[in-house]
Amino acid sequence: MVFKKPHIPHREGNYSKEPKLRIMVLGGLEEVGRNMTVLEFGNDIIIVDMGLMFPEEDMPGIDYIIPNISYFKGKEKNIRGVIITHSHMDHIGGIPHIMPKIGNPIIYTAKLSAGIIQKRQEEYKSAPKLKFYIIDENTHLKLGNFNVEFFRVNHNVPDSFGVVIKTPIGTIVHTGDFKIDHSPINDKPADLGRIAQIGSQGVLALMADSTDAEHEGYQISEARVGEELEGIFEKATNRIIIGTFASLLNRVQQVITIAEKFGRKVMIEGRSMTTNVEIAHQLGYMKIKPGTLLEAEHYNEKKYPDDKIVIIGSGAQGEQNAFLVRFAEDEHRFLHIKEGDTVIFSSSVIPGNERTIQNLKDTFYRKGARVIHYKLMDVHAGGHAKKEDLKLLIRLIKPKYYFPIEANHYMLRLNGEIAESLGIPKDHIFIAENGQVVEFTHNAGHLTPEKVPTDYVMVDGLGVGDVSDIVLRDRRVMAADGMIVIIATIDRKTGNIIGNPDIISRGFVYMKENKELIETTRMKAKKICGDTDPKSPAFDDYIKNKIRDDIGQYLYIKTKRRPMILPVVIKV
Repeated sequence: MVFKKPHIPHREGNYSKEPKLRIMVLGGLEEVGRNMTVLEFGNDIIIVDMGLMFPEEDMPGIDYIIPNISYFKGKEKNIRGVIITHSHMDHIGGIPHIMPKIGNPIIYTAKLSAGIIQKRQEEYKSAPKLKFYIIDENTHLKLGNFNVEFFRVNHNVPDSFGVVIKTPIGTIVHTGDFKIDHSPINDKPADLGRIAQIGSQGVLALMADSTDAEHEGYQISEARVGEELEGIFEKATNRIIIGTFASLLNRVQQVITIAEKFGRKVMIEGRSMTTNVEIAHQLGYMKIKPGTLLEAEHYNEKKYPDDKIVIIGSGAQGEQNAFLVRFAEDEHRFLHIKEGDTVIFSSSVIPGNERTIQNLKDTFYRKGARVIHYKLMDVHAGGHAKKEDLKLLIRLIKPKYYFPIEANHYMLRLNGEIAESLGIPKDHIFIAENGQVVEFTHNAGHLTPEKVPTDYVMVDGLGVGDVSDIVLRDRRVMAADGMIVIIATIDRKTGNIIGNPDIISRGFVYMKENKELIETTRMKAKKICGDTDPKSPAFDDYIKNKIRDDIGQYLYIKTKRRPMILPVVIKV
């Protein structure tokens, strides 16, 4: 990968007497994920992050959701660059789909983030080759009327940065995902001196991570997690299996270092995790001794006894087809759970996954494994600031306005309350909705009623944005009540029905056990076809609508269910 310093285009804007800085968040103010922030001043636009959001339970078949970028239509040439704060999917996942549509501007990000973004881009053969400019805490950029600097923050992946954006109106600080850790693993501590220096120069608005704003205290240090893990390694007499996020590279490094200390070989399982570890290792972000890593297909129990093995894999959220699930269900090609194994869930529970994760834990327990999770021991440190961390940041930055970002609405509110408790006036705290425009002038800032489009753009296989709410509604109906296909064959010349209609039931009723219901339905469909004048206009559409309405009503009366009814008229 070759990274060259780009030519930065600059075009003076045609500003009114009262120039305005406009900020809008296209995703991340009403959900966890889909993070994307836009800053616009005159003819200059910069974008911070371009993430995805994983589907909710009522979105069957959807792979993930990305931001709506229709606001950029006709403004593509005004985009001066895309800034990526770190390499997690909720901040980079939209890049392959969005970049081609906005003119493929330069991406400004750290080396590790660039490596992970580039590797994922290779999966999209028709996507353009991305242009990168590598940044660090010493980088200064001029992007049109924006002067951009960076400050190092801690998260749970190396090379995470906050962004300082100096505009003609004032300075905006965007934290990205952050926590304050004085003894991080595989990373430098956040530079609090640098953050205080930024605050001393005057900050118009602080846009701060809200993901953990509901929890009291300080986020625990990764060093504390390391101590707990070492205690587990000391006592474990069999294999140790650790499930975590594929992107939580600091945790993976922590486990590898401890495994080396105790003389254990390490297997990395899960495609995304393996890829991330390879990239981080190649770029020098992970330190792994030669011979530490062992591939599952080369695992020989006689050569490598159980007390010399550690397996790190994805799937701690119970994701279908992830390593931990396949391992628990004996569906992995080489690895299977054994009695006496220690299984560690080194991640917090994403809301909505509680039941799935509990079922996974139960499966391990039934097979004789010992299960440890963060509620039993400190085997996970979150990557986001808790209340006291946020208070420290606000005191150091001393912003005039406060703009909570990156979480559900109630978390934004709680984050706003933290700022208010520190003396920031309530009318200087902006709790915005996705797409709601915040405007700043030299004299003031305010939350406007203007909103730009931010509806979901859903990715389903190769389709991007071709699944609408109507399609989702149909999927939900089929998932809840199933479907019935009624096939009527009509004589083209006479318009008479030939034989009895065929009926196919999928997910509604088992036909062999509901013969009476099916036969009555068949006869009702036949009568509808026989009673319709074949010479009437829109004959086919009339029959289909009549079958859909009348049969739907009949089946609801009989079953209190509303299956999707698909009438098919064949003329012969």
